[in-house]
Amino acid sequence: MKMTQTWRWYGPNDPVSLLDVRQAGATGIVNALHHIPNGDIWSVEEIQKRKNEIEKAGLTWDVVESLPVHEKIKTRTEDFEQIIQNYKQSMKNLAACSVYVICYNFMPILDWTRTRLDMPLKDGSLALEYNASELRVFDLHILQREGAQQDYTPQEIEQAKKQFKDLETSDIQRISDNMLKGLPGSEEGYSMEEFKTMLDTYKGIDADQLRSHLVKFLEEIIPLAEELGIRMCIHPDDPPFSLLGLPRIMSTRSDYQYIFEKVTPLSNGITFCTGSLGVRADNDLAAIFDAFADRIHFLHLRSTKRDAQGNFFEADHLTGDVDMFEIITRVVREQRRRVDENRQDASIPMRPDHGHQMLDDLVKPKINPGYSAIGRLRGLAELRGLEWGINKMI
Repeated sequence: MKMTQTWRWYGPNDPVSLLDVRQAGATGIVNALHHIPNGDIWSVEEIQKRKNEIEKAGLTWDVVESLPVHEKIKTRTEDFEQIIQNYKQSMKNLAACSVYVICYNFMPILDWTRTRLDMPLKDGSLALEYNASELRVFDLHILQREGAQQDYTPQEIEQAKKQFKDLETSDIQRISDNMLKGLPGSEEGYSMEEFKTMLDTYKGIDADQLRSHLVKFLEEIIPLAEELGIRMCIHPDDPPFSLLGLPRIMSTRSDYQYIFEKVTPLSNGITFCTGSLGVRADNDLAAIFDAFADRIHFLHLRSTKRDAQGNFFEADHLTGDVDMFEIITRVVREQRRRVDENRQDASIPMRPDHGHQMLDDLVKPKINPGYSAIGRLRGLAELRGLEWGINKMI
């Protein structure tokens, strides 16, 4: 039994074509209907149209990433009840089109966050980077968030002040754009004023309150998921710690344990992202996998390299701080266990996440940062080979 090899594709405007995906060796697509506004219903017609396009290319639509959770659901404000009903209708329509795995997240306002998209590596390729000091500069001097100084030490505040003075205008623009406009897969982009307004909606919502809102949302959707045969899989926070005063509640083993104890059906599952969880040195990835193996419905396989200052960058798929051999060995064993139990989801969909920009992708006029073709092609090949070797060995 092998993992189902998938590829994130952003639809007809993605510079990586479905033919490219087939040539990379993937068989499945991870996709979303990004043209539909958050909170609106995904109709059967729109879902089937996209599914037909994927299948015409000889591929299958294996995972939705993401069916976005509207901010009003996270804050439980205004017409959030109706938006939850819309979400449930979209789930029904996906099941009617035989799409059964839904990845989503519960990160407030910001989706995955990086401060730089073109960090040069020694081999000349480019990587995504999160720089903690640049984040502080943004928070304290560009955004000028109310109360931000309470979140940092005097030394960090002084360092940010000096760093801001030395930044070129282009660096200030780069950091602002990366924080506000949204990276590939993010559901929203904001102006500076819009972002400040959004931050205000979370005043008074701490981690406990947000966690309560998530559980209430799960209590609404998971019974329906069980009925439809849908596997919901929540993605960990990226990065897995609080940013800009916003709570993050899906960052550790205990975070996942909490929601699985509150909402117990197996349809309530996890997107096991080795890169996101691996940013925290206190996250034991093997132990997290073992604890929730039967709930792992989707795999994001990538590695990050962190330092003591809180910075990290996207490493090669088989290096960095993630022991990919250890993780894929566990995946192989879990899949064999599922075969023995006659589970329909024995083959777990995986995708190579966040490849480097390299070779011809360095000079192409358009790429999606982290989602260019060749870096992910390399990652998929490495992961495929590692899985093949482990299957032969055990």
